Amino acid sequence: MLIPSNSVEKLGFTEIKELIKAHCLSVMGQQMVDKIQVMNNYDQVLKFLHQANEFKNILENDEALPIHHFFDIKSLANKAKIEGAFLSEEEFFQVQASLSTVFAVIDYFNEREGQYPNLEALFEHLPIEKSILKKIGVIIDQKGKIRPNASRELADITAGIAKAEHEARRKIDQIFKNASANGWTADGSLTVRDGRLCIPLLAENKRKLKGFIHDESASGQTVYIEPEEVFSLNNSIRDLEFERRREIVRILTGLTDELRPYVPLLLSYHGLLTKIDFVRAKALFAIDIEAEMPVLVNDAKITLQNARHPLLYLSFKAEKKTVVPLNISIDEDARIVVVSGPNAGGKSVCMKTVGLLQMMTQAGLLIPASEVSTIGVFKQMFVDIGDDQSIDSDLSTYSAHLSKMKNFVEMANGKTLVLIDEFGTGTDPQFGGPIAEAVLETLNQKHIRGVITTHYSNLKLFASNTPGIENASMLFDNVEMRPLYMLEVGKPGSSYAFEIAQKIGLPKQVLDLAKNKIGVNQKKVDTLLVDLEREKKEIYDTKLKLDRQQRQVDNLLSENEKLKSYLEENKKILIREAKQEANTIILNANKLVENTIAGIKNSNADKEKTRMLRENLNRELEKNTIKTEPTKAAKANEELKPGDWVKLTDSETTGQVMEIAKDNVIIAIGNLRTVARKNRVQKVSKKEVPKEIRRSFSAGTGDVANFSPEIDVRGKRGEEALYEIEKLLDRALMMGIGSLKILHGKGDGILRKLIRDYLKKYDAVSRIEDEHADRGGDGITYVYLK
Repeated sequence: MLIPSNSVEKLGFTEIKELIKAHCLSVMGQQMVDKIQVMNNYDQVLKFLHQANEFKNILENDEALPIHHFFDIKSLANKAKIEGAFLSEEEFFQVQASLSTVFAVIDYFNEREGQYPNLEALFEHLPIEKSILKKIGVIIDQKGKIRPNASRELADITAGIAKAEHEARRKIDQIFKNASANGWTADGSLTVRDGRLCIPLLAENKRKLKGFIHDESASGQTVYIEPEEVFSLNNSIRDLEFERRREIVRILTGLTDELRPYVPLLLSYHGLLTKIDFVRAKALFAIDIEAEMPVLVNDAKITLQNARHPLLYLSFKAEKKTVVPLNISIDEDARIVVVSGPNAGGKSVCMKTVGLLQMMTQAGLLIPASEVSTIGVFKQMFVDIGDDQSIDSDLSTYSAHLSKMKNFVEMANGKTLVLIDEFGTGTDPQFGGPIAEAVLETLNQKHIRGVITTHYSNLKLFASNTPGIENASMLFDNVEMRPLYMLEVGKPGSSYAFEIAQKIGLPKQVLDLAKNKIGVNQKKVDTLLVDLEREKKEIYDTKLKLDRQQRQVDNLLSENEKLKSYLEENKKILIREAKQEANTIILNANKLVENTIAGIKNSNADKEKTRMLRENLNRELEKNTIKTEPTKAAKANEELKPGDWVKLTDSETTGQVMEIAKDNVIIAIGNLRTVARKNRVQKVSKKEVPKEIRRSFSAGTGDVANFSPEIDVRGKRGEEALYEIEKLLDRALMMGIGSLKILHGKGDGILRKLIRDYLKKYDAVSRIEDEHADRGGDGITYVYLK
């Protein structure tokens, strides 16, 4: 139930319907849009929402639905229903074209069985009677004309006409040739007069040729004669044409008789075409306003996230401006939201956005809000917007408001959504405020849901102290003195009357006089609200700054953790290699010492022999010591770059440079990455790197220098493209590449959406962007990696 009945106009729903009608392909679809109503049956609303959402998915992600012809076959079926009536060639062609569209649509959904269940339900249990098309196809050709061989009689008549026309033409050509040879004809050739082919004769020769004079020239010097012999032939042709017309009527009447039993089925097909056109128009409009399907609940609640007024969105879009999104929640704890704030600050737009989106949802339309928004189903919507002053009924503005309040209070319940703009205005605030407060208290006791805008301070105070009612304000920049059009729930807002007046330039003495006249308590309340607004903005700005700093700290911590991990990993490798080498050295040294001792014993401590054995021991120990000493670091003047091959100076480990960060080098060692100081690595030539190591890099991550962060998947199937992109992404992550460029083309946008949805699943992907419009736009995707 809508009170008053003109609520659809007040909230802009009538304009929404007109915009949807513009997308309809048929008059039937437009008529169905005119019949859109706000529903309160949960299952019905959910079905309509799913239908619109499924069609939107088809338009955005699937092949085009084969919709080519939409004719009003209902009127044609009703005409065929009458005994003795017959459809014309053009009308049969319309039936044929419409049925072809119906069967193509049904085949389309049958190929995608189960993918669009709510749209499939539109033609569930609908018989597919293609014999109708066959019957029509025998009589009517693809151009909508009756076939010459539709019946044997028609074929004979058509052949007779062709023969007679040929004979008449041959005869008149012969007569014209003879007349020209005798010099009877005027300048020119055969011409048509009154639909008959005539010979132009000089007026003085008109008696020399028998025939019927159809016309003469303006000067009277030329007459146009149809020869007697040809006249008889043409009359025969005319008779045959009448006979042909009678035969066509007989054929069309017979075909209509055959079609008559299928009239109920034709009406069902008409209904399907109308619904398809209707749902298609709703889906196209949803794309226009970037609408989504909200979460529908069978409860009296509203939670809107990133909601936008659709009409305001379209207006701003044309002006290349952006609508500030609305976030608001109405539930059991906060049933009524009292919105206050300055004039032209967006209070009314906020309230109308809630009302219009609620109305659209309950009419089965998608809404311009986040898909996580939750919309309930209300049994009643009561709206009080604007001035309903009536001279006829002798109602003033305030009387009209009170009349509505009377109905609201009497009829409201827990399933009612109430929207009131400028609550309590229209009379002396001293009396209007208390009455408005009493009405608000009564409505709250009935557990209604609603949004109310006001400037009255007593309503703001009442909302602050009453459970179930929540204050909210439209934010205002009191430094630059401009509205921000953002809703903040939890506190009332100032009207900023004096501040706005001062900005406009009202004289200071006038403002001072006004401030002296205003009540002390009111002045304190308004001053407090302004101070609160200022402090709130400072806190909000500080919070944004702290959030930024926190993100920077988090990034630094993350980088430190990664660096620590690299270092720990590298430390383990080096310690393991050092231990192995130390064990080898100790083992060799022990053997050498044992051999030396044994040699000394065998030589019976001969001095010369002992000296030689000691010198040999020292030489061997020096060799092992030299192996463990670090080799020369990379030359100071030899710059490293990504792709270079290097060797760690304190081990035999070889890897490839991935990235250089200040004094550190990130090195790829097989499938591992490690960090080392520049002075601990030595550049080596590619030839010095063992072949098996080079092959492992080629088979795995590949050379950084030869790696291309760009891929072209245009023309490839979805699975093939994703496979290639996955391989590229793995290699890029292994090498630490920062970004990738994917060329997928524009087309219908199906491949682009498939790729981007796939990339969003990767935690390593930080963001995805279009290429610049001048260099390919949304036909190219840039992927930035963390």
